[in-house]
Amino acid sequence: MGDVKVFTGTIVHATDLEPMQILENMAVGVLNNKIVFVEPASELATLKTKYKIQDTREITMTQSQFLMPGLVDTHIHAPQFPNTGIHLVLPLLEWLDNYTFPTEAKFADGKFAQYVYGAAVDRLLRCGTTTATYFGSLHLEGTKILGDTVHARGQRALVGKVNMIANCPSYYQEASLEDSLRETEEFILYIKNLKSDLVLPIVTPRSAPTCPKEHMERLAQLALKHDCHIQSHICESRSENDWVQELFPWSTSYADVYGTVGLLTDKTVMAHGVWLKDEEVALLKESGTGVAHCPNSNLSLRSGLCDVRRLLSAGLKVGLGTDCSGGYSPSILNSLRQAVLMSKTISTMTEGYESITLQEAFRLATLGGAKVICMEDRIGNFEVGKEFDALLVDVATMGTPLDIFPEDTTEEKIEKFLYNGDDRNILQVYVAGRNVMDKTR
Repeated sequence: MGDVKVFTGTIVHATDLEPMQILENMAVGVLNNKIVFVEPASELATLKTKYKIQDTREITMTQSQFLMPGLVDTHIHAPQFPNTGIHLVLPLLEWLDNYTFPTEAKFADGKFAQYVYGAAVDRLLRCGTTTATYFGSLHLEGTKILGDTVHARGQRALVGKVNMIANCPSYYQEASLEDSLRETEEFILYIKNLKSDLVLPIVTPRSAPTCPKEHMERLAQLALKHDCHIQSHICESRSENDWVQELFPWSTSYADVYGTVGLLTDKTVMAHGVWLKDEEVALLKESGTGVAHCPNSNLSLRSGLCDVRRLLSAGLKVGLGTDCSGGYSPSILNSLRQAVLMSKTISTMTEGYESITLQEAFRLATLGGAKVICMEDRIGNFEVGKEFDALLVDVATMGTPLDIFPEDTTEEKIEKFLYNGDDRNILQVYVAGRNVMDKTR
């Protein structure tokens, strides 16, 4: 047996039964990239003998530190990263035309792509995002650079080359349907040839308005051929919904368009879902499609208030997304907070409404996201056998937004981090057992 690294102290994670489970005085053993035990620290002497653990492989957490699963961002636009925190003055469709498409068009320049993607992935890792579901741009070479960057940094990710040939600017659209399909398949094979357990391709029609019916059908066939994930947008704003109905008059809904062309699968991630009708929710549930809830973006672009309680009650898989740059923060901690506040806002307008709790939002940010991307057998919490994607958090680090007092309980320290903490409180980031960011060195 190889060397086992052991973390002792407080851990917090989510399970299907408990949205937030806090376990104190625990020992977590990691062999290579997987969790081999989660036991009371009182059993450590026995565990050391059983696993031949050397004292130098033990990391003892202080009373202000805890271990939590890595955060999962189920929806982010990597080429929009330069716009994060600016240009949020227009609603969705006008915002795309005026700010987003011009920025994404710049990624035809490989040097620009390399610089921006390096900054984006580094930022997300510092913010604790161990897994990200990335929209790239429509540029094949530029999106290969995104895949290479993620691979080199050690982040877990789904990476997609955007497909769009209709209803988009002439300076930023693919030449033809055949070119789009050819380059998408080339990109899929390129990512697969990285032979990485962490970086996977994801088929990415930008949205129904930008992809004619045959285009979406053939992208769905490509995904099936290569056993790929799929991602797109759905029911983000009312004006978008109306537009989809005009473009696809034969359909009964936005979700029906995707269902008809074969894009709704159990490996599909649909971003937003703000304006889903009941029959659309049922269709997503039947197909196993997950929803990326992006509350910051939905508020910033005035798209609407997504009723996450409704989606969860219907049995949908739901995770959180930053949707940079529609969302102004690249941190899933921000999405977690905004999700709670959005749900509380809905509760002020709906008698008897049960808003989601901070603990439930924590589960969305970790295990929920893992389920949306069909990786809950590998990541999302600290179950034995799963890969070790984790954050070492310290709520007492100097110069952070947190104030900790002697009477604070462990639960209160964790709540303070979730509501007020930031990347300065995250000391170490692990992906598949590898330390990819370390502030303790």
